[in-house]
Amino acid sequence: MMAPKGKKHCVRTLPPDVLNNLPENIVDEILIRLPLRDAVRTSILSKKWRYNWCRIPQLTLDQALWKTKKDLTYITSNFTKIIYHILTLHVGPITKFTLCIPNLEGCPNLDNLMYFLSRNVIKHLVLRLPRGNPYKLPSSFFVCLQLGHLTLKNCLILPPPTFKGFDRLTSLKLYNVSISSKLLESLISHSPLLEQLVLQISGLSDIIEINAPMLRSFDFTGNIRCICFKSIPFLAKLSLTKENYVEEKCNIAKLFEPLIALEHLHLNDTFFFAGAGEVPTRLPFNLNFVKHLCISSICLFVLEEVSFALCLLRSFPCLQYVEIKVEAGDGNDIPALECLEVEQFSDVSFNHLREVKLIRTNGTIREMQLMKLLLAKSPVLVRILIEPCLVEDSATVKILAEGCTH
Repeated sequence: MMAPKGKKHCVRTLPPDVLNNLPENIVDEILIRLPLRDAVRTSILSKKWRYNWCRIPQLTLDQALWKTKKDLTYITSNFTKIIYHILTLHVGPITKFTLCIPNLEGCPNLDNLMYFLSRNVIKHLVLRLPRGNPYKLPSSFFVCLQLGHLTLKNCLILPPPTFKGFDRLTSLKLYNVSISSKLLESLISHSPLLEQLVLQISGLSDIIEINAPMLRSFDFTGNIRCICFKSIPFLAKLSLTKENYVEEKCNIAKLFEPLIALEHLHLNDTFFFAGAGEVPTRLPFNLNFVKHLCISSICLFVLEEVSFALCLLRSFPCLQYVEIKVEAGDGNDIPALECLEVEQFSDVSFNHLREVKLIRTNGTIREMQLMKLLLAKSPVLVRILIEPCLVEDSATVKILAEGCTH
């Protein structure tokens, strides 16, 4: 293409050795953002780049290192060698380390790796290990006292007697770990800065106490008998899922009383409260900050479950969003149906409720009654979303149209 007349044709060229002249901090930022495989490949760019990857402070070893089944087999048989090369070539601190190897056949010996990390000021550690026999964390793990973020999967936590906890933790996520209830309580209570807690543990059977004065988010999945909240003045998000039914009476009022700052509540089911005895019409106090309520499984033909859901609705006066997933079933529990009658809510109005979502509806009488109730008692309701279980079913749409005409 010819340059326009009267203008000089300028060709912009890069400096001849721009890659080699980049500041180290810029190079580090580039390498951190690359998958480890690509970061290592930069060693062929020039002699100066040959060992740049060796000082990366954040390392991630995951599925990105092996994308085919052939590669997976190779990695499985040579995993120890790969770790050895990384540990012998790396220089400088490692502040964040992620190891995600859920598909390996058995867990390799990681003791040397843990010892190496314990001497490198590790602050963020993620270990997602293969299923089977849990990996017993070595003593070197328990001296990583700079840890601020910790994620463990398929590990055995058995600290030495001298271990006092990680007092700098702000995030703790434990998936399928083997740990005693008492040790878990101690680990949480000795983390005074803890803000995020995720527990997906099936092996607990005792009642555990949660004492975390800075905790803001708690997600629990397991088969524990009951949870007792002690000092949690800032807890805003709570998600509870009980995997199996455990016969244990849980005092609903006692459970919710400490949750003074709660804003978002997600209950996967009502197993935590099955066997709680007679459910009160409402809690003896209001939780005025709760804005979002999600119940992922509720049987509208079971009186206890319906009563519990309605108890929460009455006790959250500032509720703005409700999501309920209805479980299929049928029954002749007349009291459960009577609980949903609008007349039962003569002294209640959901004055802040703006959106309702009902999932897996089948157009049963109880579902229709619930929709009528929410429509009648929610003066500022903006939207109600209905996801029917059967596309052909039109009963839920019919009741919505009927309610909107009043």
